[in-house]
Formats: sequence, C-alpha cells, structure tokens
Amino acid sequence: MISKVKNAMSNWVGGMMPHGHHHHHNHHSGGGQNCGQEGLPHRFPYGRPDFLDLTPELLQYSTEHASRPVIALKRGTRLPWGTGYAEAINAGKSMLNEDQASCEKLFVRKPSSKHRNSTLVDDNGDNTGIPLHFWGVYDGHAGSGAAIMASKLLHRIIRDGLGEICHLLENPNSAPPICLAKNGSPFQADAKKGAAQEAAEDTDAVCDASVRFYMEKVVSLESLVMGVIETAFKQMDDLIEKEKTSYAISGGCCALAAIYLMGKLYVANAGDSRAIIIRNSEVIPMTNEFTPESERQRLQYLGFLRPELLGNEFTHIEFPRRIQHSELGKKMLYRDHTMTGWAYKTIVEDDLKFPLIYGEGKKARVMATIGVTRGLGDHDLKVYNSNIYIKPFLSCVPEVMVYNLDENKHGPDDVLVMGTDGLWDVTTDKEVAEAVSTYLSRCDPSDPMRYTLAAQELLMRSRGVLKERGWRLPNDKLGSGDDITVFVIPLAGHESET
Repeated sequence: MISKVKNAMSNWVGGMMPHGHHHHHNHHSGGGQNCGQEGLPHRFPYGRPDFLDLTPELLQYSTEHASRPVIALKRGTRLPWGTGYAEAINAGKSMLNEDQASCEKLFVRKPSSKHRNSTLVDDNGDNTGIPLHFWGVYDGHAGSGAAIMASKLLHRIIRDGLGEICHLLENPNSAPPICLAKNGSPFQADAKKGAAQEAAEDTDAVCDASVRFYMEKVVSLESLVMGVIETAFKQMDDLIEKEKTSYAISGGCCALAAIYLMGKLYVANAGDSRAIIIRNSEVIPMTNEFTPESERQRLQYLGFLRPELLGNEFTHIEFPRRIQHSELGKKMLYRDHTMTGWAYKTIVEDDLKFPLIYGEGKKARVMATIGVTRGLGDHDLKVYNSNIYIKPFLSCVPEVMVYNLDENKHGPDDVLVMGTDGLWDVTTDKEVAEAVSTYLSRCDPSDPMRYTLAAQELLMRSRGVLKERGWRLPNDKLGSGDDITVFVIPLAGHESET
C-alpha cells in the first residue's frame, strides 16, 4: 500500500497522475471509459480542493487507504459564511479520492465584450456586482477528471449565465420580459414597425387586449435563475465532451451545488449526493436522488422509444429476476414505462435479453454498468465488452430546489449539510440532523471551527473505526467504504457578511 501511494505521488509531482486510475468494481460504474485518452494531457492536475491548501506531504497523507485520515480546514482558514468542511478517502475502491469540492464567493456583473465567451476569467479582486456564494460537491466515478474539471468551472459558468441577465437581477420587482432584443435589452414586440398592421391582417389573431395579456405566461425571476443553473449544468457537460478531444478527462461525476443569490438558496442536484437543511433540529430535504430505481420509467420510456440504443442486448421491460429459456410461454410478473405496479405477461423470446435496469437499492444498475442516472461526463462510457453507449440514458440536468433565507429566522445551529453518498449510504437524514444539532449545542458559539468540527463529526460517524473486519460503526455494522465529502454551512452566515 505504502509503495503504491508513493508511486502515485511521485507521478503526481511529475504532472503525470492518471485521473483514470480506478478499480473495476467502482461503486458507480464498471464500464470502459478511457479509450482514446492515452497520451493526452490532463485538463487539470489531480489535487484536493484549493481551500484546503495542502502541502505535498499532506496530499500524500490524504491518499492513505489504510488509515483514511480526516482532512479538514486548517484553523485560521475561513471560508465564506464560516463554512465547515471535511473529507476522507475511500477504503481502497480507487487509488485516489474521486470526490471534489469547491466553495467560492463571486460577483455577477454584465460581461464585457472582451470576456463574454470565457469561463476562465477570475474576478481579480473586483468586488463590484451582485454577490454570489457557491458550494459544490462532485462525486467522481471511473476516474477523477470530470469531477476536477467541474469543480474548477461550474461556478464560473453559472456566474457568467447570471451575468447575461444581470440587468434583470438589478430590477427584481419587475417580471422578466418575455423577449429580449439582440443586445439583451427588453424587446417590445408591439413597437416593431408594422406589427400592428400585421396583427390586423391576421384573422386568427386575438384582438381583445385583455385576453392577449392573460395569454402571456408570467415568469418569475426565481424561475429564470433556476433556468440559468439548469442551462449551466448542460453547458458544463458539453464542455467536458468538447475538451475530451484535446485533454484526458476521465470518468463522470454526480454534481450537487448550492447557490446563494439575493436572499435565496438554490440547491441543484444531478446524481445521488444529498443536501438537507437543519432548522430548529428539524430536517428540510433539499434534494432527491437520481438512481436507476428512482428514474426507472424515464429510462424505460427512452428504451421503448429508441430500441436501437439497447443494442439488441437489452430489454426495456423489468422483471423481478432473470428469465430462464425454459420459461418461454409462461406468464411472469413485469412492468414497463407506463406502470408503477406489476402485472403478468406471457414470456417471449425478446424477454430473454438482459433488463435495462437490474438490481435493487445501491446495487441497481443501468445496463449492468452504472448506479446513477444523472451527472456530468461519462461520454465514453460503454457496456463492458460492447459498443453500446450508456450516455443517452444519463441526464446532466439537475433538479433545482429553492429555499428563501430572507423569509426565515436562523440561529447559529441552523445549517445546510451537503455530502456525497459516502456520507448518506450509512446515515439517515434524521441521524445527521441529530448528530449536528447535538454537537453544535455543546460547541462554543464563538469558535470559528465549530462547523468544520461538526463536519468532521459527521464524517467519522459514517466512516466508522477500522477493526479486524473492516471499517465498523458503533453498532458493528459496516461503515462507508466510499470517498466521503461534507460541507456544514451555517444559514445565519450570510447575515454576518452582509
């Protein structure tokens, strides 16, 4: 183990750390990813989040699978809002920690023509504009390349997207105009030359002005911000695909982001990471998980509409177990994309194909390969030993939930907890809330490390303690063997920075 870590670190120091190093029993996917990537430079070198400011020695220490050290913020390091953070590597599933994280304060402003198409522009100390706070956790699989790239760029893409509607954000009391002119300013359709005459000539046009007004859908500024975030995830995914032609960007990643803008917290999730708000010791879920089970009907419907994507190897129909050839002609329980319940059907030859979705719970897989159905990357992911691409079944679009911070009072123990599935696989929402509330109630409210210490507490509860039979929880059940990443974000933090 030690020699493997040293060898990995020497490669990293030389700029050659392979993002794609992973064992094939990877929790999320087991298909081939790195075809055609050999010899290409990495888009970003491997490392841990910049805010940890790890020395090369600490970076090497963080890769120790045997001890799985807890890596947390240094005392004296302050993230926006006094955010707490902790992480730990997996128990040997992959050589590197494939989780990544980012925490940024940015400023939304109308883009200059010089930087309009660049996502690499830093704010460079320019604190003009609308403040934007961002937290992101990225759970990589089949390599860390996509997670690293998303952690470096997604927040900038969101910032730039919001910059395009900056003039609308500056007037929050006005509903966004339905149409914008080419220069981005509101477009008045009825002021266009000849518009009135064209309407008069159209016999099907609605003449009553009040009826025409009510036919227009009113779009809120909140839903416009949600659309910018959703679009940014798609742009991030497209950018990974585009840059794979020039760089080695391995694998894919689940992406969970929290964006604070103008009094509201937008939580966007694509994958099986999770976020909860703990307020007055009560849990407010801010995410849903996207897995083969939760998205079964969407996946089956796509397989039904486009059977060519199944490669003549899979069936979109689900059965409780694999069908034997001797069972042809018999009736068996099944369900398809139209059903939430089960019914019986007569088994035909086509039903002998492998099910598109197979397995239960954390063992459920799409095409026997991947255990999450939303995320970024995975453009090269194929079914093992085949030419069947899985990407068409995976969505990069997040679900966005909104929490209005300004409408609620928050005490020092009210927090947003964000974590990769390494935290949640062995810990329920309620258990996390109880642990955080209990820990913070005993912690000095003036201690700037209290939220990082709470994050450490959560991490260690999910990781457990190394015993003869592996990592174990206090109840002797197996602890999480996955990479674990945790943010604990105080909801009253924005008030102290305002």
